Amino acid sequence: MVQMNLMRKPVDRALCAVALFSCLAFQAIQSPLKAAESPAKQAPFAAADLAFMNMHYEKADSLYDAMRLAYPESADLYWKLSRLNITMAEAYSPKETERRMPFYSKAVDYARKAVSIDSTNAAAHTWLAASLAVKADKIGTKEKLARAREIKHELDRALALNPHDDVAWSILGSYYRQVSTIGWMSRFLGNTFVGKMPEGNPEAAEKAFKKAISLNPRAIRHYHELALLYIDEHREEEALQTLQVAVNKPVLMKSDFRRLEEIRELIRKLSEE
Repeated sequence: MVQMNLMRKPVDRALCAVALFSCLAFQAIQSPLKAAESPAKQAPFAAADLAFMNMHYEKADSLYDAMRLAYPESADLYWKLSRLNITMAEAYSPKETERRMPFYSKAVDYARKAVSIDSTNAAAHTWLAASLAVKADKIGTKEKLARAREIKHELDRALALNPHDDVAWSILGSYYRQVSTIGWMSRFLGNTFVGKMPEGNPEAAEKAFKKAISLNPRAIRHYHELALLYIDEHREEEALQTLQVAVNKPVLMKSDFRRLEEIRELIRKLSEE
């Protein structure tokens, strides 16, 4: 019992890193329509996609939802519904958990349906990983470990299908960044009592974030998360340079406003050091 109590706190903290995507990883993910989507695939959803891109989330929700009858077997429709519900949740303050959770739950359901319709749809796997990460249920340690493994599996599948998906690379960077903070004792105890711990390191996280930036240099989120990694690594000068690039990027979704506030505060603090 003593051993289990010693283990639980660091392991839960480390595994909360996976659930921590709810306040880190998706505050400002905004992926424009993928170039890989053909005009034929984009056409039925053009109005809803435009509403989403213009941050008119309720209108987008109404338009996407109305198309479920016409396109019941469209994986693209369901991953877009998943993405929209994550985005709608993130428009609320992180403190408003009760308002966010119904959106997260729907996001998981929609993403799972997208994968079940077409397991070769890369975006479906990306947004299933995203929705699983942000849905921070009160679940036990073993369940958190299982979720961590599922998130990684979905990201691997997404990138195998589409190695040019900046969102998947960015989520992967956050995954590696968070699990790299698990100490050797936490990892040992986790392996001993609840199964294999997630693997990750700062080098892998940095590589993933830089890949995301190269694929989509407009997304604030990619730069911000890379800067946070640099701060973790005491690489303050690189962090400041990265944040100064990020602060000039366009706002692509409502939660970008919160992220920009944090970026400006980090710039102020780092500039004073």
